[in-house]
Amino acid sequence: MRTVLNPPPLSAYQKLIDLSLAEDIGTGDVTSNLVIPAAHRGSARIEARTALTVSGLFVVGEVLRAVNPEIRIEGAAKEGETVEAGRVLMRLEGSLRGILAAERTALNFLGRLCGVATLTRLYVATVTHTECQIVDTRKTLPGWRALDKFAVACGGGTNHRFALYDGILLKDNHIAAAGSVENAVVAALRGATPGMRVQVEVESLEDAENACRAGADFLLLDNQTPDQVRAIVRHLGDRATLEASGGITLANLKQYAETGVHRISLGTLTHSAPAADVALELEDGTHARAPA
Repeated sequence: MRTVLNPPPLSAYQKLIDLSLAEDIGTGDVTSNLVIPAAHRGSARIEARTALTVSGLFVVGEVLRAVNPEIRIEGAAKEGETVEAGRVLMRLEGSLRGILAAERTALNFLGRLCGVATLTRLYVATVTHTECQIVDTRKTLPGWRALDKFAVACGGGTNHRFALYDGILLKDNHIAAAGSVENAVVAALRGATPGMRVQVEVESLEDAENACRAGADFLLLDNQTPDQVRAIVRHLGDRATLEASGGITLANLKQYAETGVHRISLGTLTHSAPAADVALELEDGTHARAPA
């Protein structure tokens, strides 16, 4: 059964669209305004130039509507769908000036989000022979978090906490400030909102055991080798959900997943994903008429 992907609300990225269009169009598209009659209409398609996993078509639609609400949009692919090179992702019809004015901003959003989804899909595919989940982090482009995390979900990844306010993660600095793993865990569990899990970053088997003894059942195994992760997995069994992170790449991902760890979190998914190659092309027969 295909997972239902619910895009973030427009309010989560409206400011990004506004800033992007203001940056790119400014006082107007000088080129199109000089060579394309204002009343001219045309048709165009947005297509994948390489194989990719789709994410961000809903943003493209909002960009186009912001430039010219009369542009007709027809989706030809679905969020989270993996397509081959040449696949049409969306068809457009309406003001040619509007379509071309929106083109770069729309493709910037789409290329970025398809890139994150495509990279995530690659990581997910690498561990499908295990039960390990691929998880994102807060290492997202400032202002883009809702979109970046949606793209991860499109690629089959799992979203970690969205921000500092909706999940507790005791990292090394929190533990140092609290004086010990035990002190940090006890304080967090005592004050946590009901239903909010407390995750603890640990750097050794001893730290992991101490965290569990203090009541933690969700551990982040930071910068551990596959052998170290495997040892912690065997020692703790089902006492805690275990997530590995730090120093994990596509080259060693399979080794980590095969340790039996439940989750692997990677900042790479969002901070290093290359943009996917997408393009907008006018349909045959679409051309500007010479001035009368």
